[in-house]
Amino acid sequence: MKSTKYTGIFEDYKRRTRYLFTKSLDGKNFFDERDTKEGNSKYIEFSVKRSKLAAAAIKNISMIPIKENQKILYLGAGHGYTPVHISDIIRNGEIFCVDIAPRVVRDLYFICEERKNMIPILADSNKPEQYENRIEKVDVIYQDIAQKNQVEILFKNLKFLKDKGYVLIAIKSRSIDVTQVPKKIYYEVKTQLATKLKIIDFKELDPFERDHCFFVCQKI
Repeated sequence: MKSTKYTGIFEDYKRRTRYLFTKSLDGKNFFDERDTKEGNSKYIEFSVKRSKLAAAAIKNISMIPIKENQKILYLGAGHGYTPVHISDIIRNGEIFCVDIAPRVVRDLYFICEERKNMIPILADSNKPEQYENRIEKVDVIYQDIAQKNQVEILFKNLKFLKDKGYVLIAIKSRSIDVTQVPKKIYYEVKTQLATKLKIIDFKELDPFERDHCFFVCQKI
């Protein structure tokens, strides 16, 4: 297992195919991914087919500013696949996992019972006042929400981001406007983001995530 340029993300090759891994915080595998052991450590595959963050890493995005001991606000946490891998990376940090779907958060809750650095929050990311008293200032906002007003939702949550903090946002173009070509949507999103954030890098995620792109930004 080799380290990558991204903190806490490792790589291995099999038949010329590159696979990503994170070192499991507790040795548990929550999603039946492929795993491997080295010494006393267990590494869990971080699949590009299941995580837009992993897809961005495989596409060689310039940086993933997630490190040990950070506090992360994750908007659109879903069942917890990517949050679990972020949990592996931040170790003794905290990740506030927000999702609007009760059934999804119910499943997420059981993972968070095992992972004490993950906090489940049933709330609407479009209404941050619902959880503003439940979280602290964070180092990174990670957003993966397939809604038309994805950028607007992010901007509403920027108040939780520390000065010079980072934003990682996955954009699903078809959720914004199914009639437009994705590249036009990406350009419009980039223009919107640039009004409040410094854009560090951008990658289209095809073929791993069709009609998706990923931005790394910094609060200015």
